[in-house]
Amino acid sequence: LFNRWRARAMQGVRDKKLRTKLKKNEARLRNAARSAAEAELLLPSDAGYLEVEGMERTWKVKQAEIVDAVDLQTAAKSFSLSLDMGPYRCAYSRNGRYMVLGGAKGHVALLDWQAKELSFEVGVGEAVRDVVVLHNETMTAVAQKKYTYVYDNRGIELHCMRDHIDVNRLEFLPYHFLLASVGNAGWLKYQDTSTGQLVAQHRTRLGACSVMRQNPSNAVLCLGHGNGTVTMWSPNMNEPLVRMLCHRGTVRAVAVDREGLSLITAGVDSTVKVWDLRTYRLRHEYRTTSPAVELDVSQRGLLAVGLRAQTVVWKDALEKRQASPYVVHRYDGDRTCDVAFCPFEDVLAVGTSKGLASIVVPGSGEPNFDSFEVNPFATPRQRSEAT
Repeated sequence: LFNRWRARAMQGVRDKKLRTKLKKNEARLRNAARSAAEAELLLPSDAGYLEVEGMERTWKVKQAEIVDAVDLQTAAKSFSLSLDMGPYRCAYSRNGRYMVLGGAKGHVALLDWQAKELSFEVGVGEAVRDVVVLHNETMTAVAQKKYTYVYDNRGIELHCMRDHIDVNRLEFLPYHFLLASVGNAGWLKYQDTSTGQLVAQHRTRLGACSVMRQNPSNAVLCLGHGNGTVTMWSPNMNEPLVRMLCHRGTVRAVAVDREGLSLITAGVDSTVKVWDLRTYRLRHEYRTTSPAVELDVSQRGLLAVGLRAQTVVWKDALEKRQASPYVVHRYDGDRTCDVAFCPFEDVLAVGTSKGLASIVVPGSGEPNFDSFEVNPFATPRQRSEAT
């Protein structure tokens, strides 16, 4: 599980200095894997899932019943916000502490959702198509009607990126400090957030694009197009790394699991397909009552599918096909627009046409975190040292 590296054959290396360097590097990786395996025994928490007895089914358990059964601290994480400037897009910070909301009618807000404290709330006066938190909660990127803007945690405009025009989707690559965008013009652009330079721009040649998601394991961007194909891009290649025909119609949503082994796609043909990224072959597919609006995969491998008037969560749905879902949450007179799992919390945020709903999904978040990488309880001093 911890050996994510491959041993190199040293017989073909003639340079003694290079051979010594490679041996030291492999020894360091081997020791790191051994230390990680030993430290796993000291992890204090484990994920717990929703369990039922007898002939009962987990998907029949309502959110109100889950809230009544959990502790008060977890119950407070289930709430709903009624807002009149939707539909809403939502995104979490990397440590799961902050959430940013973007309403299509111009409403942008950043809040500490656990403490229920509002950091800023502004009306930009034009349409908002997507939002994303950058390095931490101090910077937020907002794709507005014409340009893409960056705001700080007080709502002050820091930068207007005029190279990103008519953007539909944003993705931030945290280990590369790159902000990627794609829009109606069909151009994929990478902006370096540390220097402010536009480092790469690729023409997809497949028309307008409104579906983009990154592979967390290697930062490759997956784009869904109107002809049913999914293309994978990196900033140093002008052509897509991989081109896959996934659906007979338009691709509506794309998601990649944490390990980068499974690709999940949804199309207008009312199917959700799971692909193996090692072989690019179809594992299995699910039929839905309506075309999926958005997809997301949690840290523990739970799959959330946002449908027209409900959100369906599947457990263990990536490796093999499941007969029934794990959790189903329905809305009255509302429609789903976005879904996002919270890192390190058993919480799923659902952006709707009338606001936001935060629901408890037991077992979705990773219970243990590395405080040297992302710390949900970081102080301002720790945050400054991390950046």
